[in-house]
Amino acid sequence: MFVVCGEALYDVFTLEETDRGFTMDARIGGSPFNVAIGLARLGCDVAFCAGLSSDPLGRRLERHLEAEGVDTRYVVRKDNPTTLALVALGGGGEPHYSFYGHAAADRAVTPADLPALPETVQAIHFGSFSLAVEPSGASFLELARRAAEKLVSFDPNIRLNVEPDAALWRQRTETFTQIAALVKVSVEDLNILFPEETPEGVVARWHANGVQLVVVTRGSEGALVSLRGEVFEVPGRRVETVDTVGAGDTYQAALLCGLERLGKASRAGLVALSMAECRRLVDFAGTAAAITCTRRGADMPHAAEVPEI
Repeated sequence: MFVVCGEALYDVFTLEETDRGFTMDARIGGSPFNVAIGLARLGCDVAFCAGLSSDPLGRRLERHLEAEGVDTRYVVRKDNPTTLALVALGGGGEPHYSFYGHAAADRAVTPADLPALPETVQAIHFGSFSLAVEPSGASFLELARRAAEKLVSFDPNIRLNVEPDAALWRQRTETFTQIAALVKVSVEDLNILFPEETPEGVVARWHANGVQLVVVTRGSEGALVSLRGEVFEVPGRRVETVDTVGAGDTYQAALLCGLERLGKASRAGLVALSMAECRRLVDFAGTAAAITCTRRGADMPHAAEVPEI
């Protein structure tokens, strides 16, 4: 089983302006939430660990998880409100977010809320702003340390409009890369975190920390992949893009699912991953992410839509 930890929210798109306001379209989302849904749709056994509000929006999030086949045993129910993210799309479909989530449920996870993970949990994924706000940030870091013998996966997925302190993001990222075996990061996030370093230099340091596989996603330009220091590039895929919301989360879910299909979804398995398997893995992830780009919002593909790894 995979466990995904982090925030759950609604992406709110402005569709058209009227005399009295805006017509809006609210889509269920949140990066870790999307990763959990993506894993379930690809046929993986996955549970979600997060704070969800007891308000109507939070209850709807939990029902959606259950309908998608995501295990909710590690969900923590809170009286706090649900986070909303207003999404404005750029000319290439890239999203720009404004978050409304002060003291929201997905930021309110405490150490007392953390689950004891059974041996059946083979891998655990962490990412995005729930790691940079408190008390959830310190709580999830503690859980990562407890689960260090498992396959720990990490994606910083920086949101400066939630936490504007880049130094805090940098510190938390460096701490997680001392625990994680798999790191996926966008080139945009690397530029925020380490503006004076090359991606290759950052990746080399993370390998020295013990990270086995680093994937630097570069949008339509593909990805830079480093398996234990052996680097190769993957070209992007040309598709009719509606928007890129959820594409990175789909990529992350497909990386984890692909490792399971290769029989390598464990810390030891990732250590033994061959270069040929790694190339198949990132090709699988890129194909899945491209499908999401052809749809509005984080609408992740199902297993039948993605060719076998």
